[in-house]
Amino acid sequence: MTTTALAAGQYTTTTITTAGFALGLALLGTELWRWHKGGAKGGAASGPPGAGGGAARDPKALLPLGFGIVCGILMIACPAGLLGSLAGFLRWGGNSIGDLAMDWMTGAQSTQLGSAATPRINEYGSPVVTALFVVLWLLRKTFAKLVKGKWWKGVIVGCLLCVSTGTAALIAGHIIDGVNGLGAWAFGGFVHGNLA
Repeated sequence: MTTTALAAGQYTTTTITTAGFALGLALLGTELWRWHKGGAKGGAASGPPGAGGGAARDPKALLPLGFGIVCGILMIACPAGLLGSLAGFLRWGGNSIGDLAMDWMTGAQSTQLGSAATPRINEYGSPVVTALFVVLWLLRKTFAKLVKGKWWKGVIVGCLLCVSTGTAALIAGHIIDGVNGLGAWAFGGFVHGNLA
């Protein structure tokens, strides 16, 4: 395993509150519970094939959520541009809604959970992320509504949970490093002819 030292400019800093983090955990927990129980609405198999329903604990049913989480993490790693702005808006919304819910339910105010520095997408990872989101945009009409809903929940979860110093941040770091590495491999092979 190789370890890469990143300069300070290769990190993007963002903030999450305890309420925003709790909201991300609640969304993730809800989707995992629905997956555990099975079906589109938590019951037995329902809906047409490919609509997101099905038997309990079918790993394929987690793909839209997991892919959405990865996309949310990649959006956080793009501090500038449209993706970074959308991630910032989703994080702000998650913090605000979480703060409001916590205040209404408990009367307590949320605090800043952490201001984490996540690795940034580099010049090799940027084309991979761009291609990924362009493909998603072009294929958006082909996905079932339920799949889109799970994907969006995953994006929100990814934007809220990866800004921490725990396991979520570790996973986010591996995903971002993997995308940067994939881009470097692709450019080395397809552009420069070094597929080793």
